[in-house]
Amino acid sequence: MEIKLASRVGALTPSSTLAITAKAKELKAQGRDVIGLGAGEPDFNTPQHIIDAAVKSMNEGFTKYTPSGGLPELKKEIALKLKKDQGLEYKQNEIIVTNGAKHGLYTLFQVLLNDGDEVIIPIPYWVSYPEQVKLAGGNPVYVEGLEQNNFKITPDQLKEKISGKTRAIIINSPSNPTGMVYTRDELKELGDVCLEKGILIISDEIYEKLIYGNTEHISIAEISEELKKQTIIINGVSKSHSMTGWRIGYAAGNSKIINAMTDLASHSTSNPTTPAQYASIAAYSGDQEAVETMRSAFEDRLEIIYGKLNGIPGFKCLKPQGAFYFFPNAKEAAVSCDCKNVDEFAELLLTEANVAVVPGSGFGAPDYLRMSYATSLDQLEEAISRIHQFVKSRN
Repeated sequence: MEIKLASRVGALTPSSTLAITAKAKELKAQGRDVIGLGAGEPDFNTPQHIIDAAVKSMNEGFTKYTPSGGLPELKKEIALKLKKDQGLEYKQNEIIVTNGAKHGLYTLFQVLLNDGDEVIIPIPYWVSYPEQVKLAGGNPVYVEGLEQNNFKITPDQLKEKISGKTRAIIINSPSNPTGMVYTRDELKELGDVCLEKGILIISDEIYEKLIYGNTEHISIAEISEELKKQTIIINGVSKSHSMTGWRIGYAAGNSKIINAMTDLASHSTSNPTTPAQYASIAAYSGDQEAVETMRSAFEDRLEIIYGKLNGIPGFKCLKPQGAFYFFPNAKEAAVSCDCKNVDEFAELLLTEANVAVVPGSGFGAPDYLRMSYATSLDQLEEAISRIHQFVKSRN
């Protein structure tokens, strides 16, 4: 029998971040000394008090179904967190707990979009945004955040892309992959356009706790009550509390949208994993010292490695303000190494220099590379040294 797959999955582009990580692991299994700078997750273990809370919940028998939208106790802690950090007030019916922030986004697009609806996605973008929009029957509409504007889009650019089919725009600040952060004034200007045109704002704030220097994280929802009503916040514990594998995220916003997401979740995932929800209660309600410890470690690595990265011939990189990625323009380096493009250059870095990086083409920016500094300083310094030597050897 011939197996036929649905057209919706046939059009998908595989995740470049997961693909490069899998390739690096494969080479490591073969005995190669590969340094992986591809994965988007902290290199710290989940704080012990969070692990203990999960174990306690299981030992006490909390291993059954929960409400599809998440435990009321966890929703309460999320609401308290939003009030404390952003000054925002949300009721329980305005919050859904999801199986990671990625699932929150996926579910949101499923309940929001009809066939042909458009979602504006700034470039560079996180690799899953366009694919999730397409899976919901929508069409991604791209607007390029230029390097000279710190990879951020302007109100005029946004206006040019709005059509009668536009339903939403995604704002990711701090950004994966660039690490750039929108200011309050920049967000207000974009928000004014969205208010004028009646466009929903999807604010992906998963990296909000990873901010460096004098940079401030602002949620567009906190700027005004009008913008709050028109914004869905997406966040979770994965990056802030080093809980990527626990798969707990959330969405907060309009109750009609949140209720629809909850109904869909009831027919797809039933509920987020129960012990992971109890762990997340501890993450939000417990001591936050580990969050700052991790943030400080990432900032130290950024300060030490940034100059060395820009010292590689043909590399040009803006200094990230948040998250834990460098996003250098490597086009000149690729050309000097006789590569036809940066994708080929990244492949050679893996196979010949034993350094795994993610090509920027997966983020809509083919002249760039994404390099995670969520690994040890020793590994980072060795990786930069290997790349530097590789480029020199090819010139």
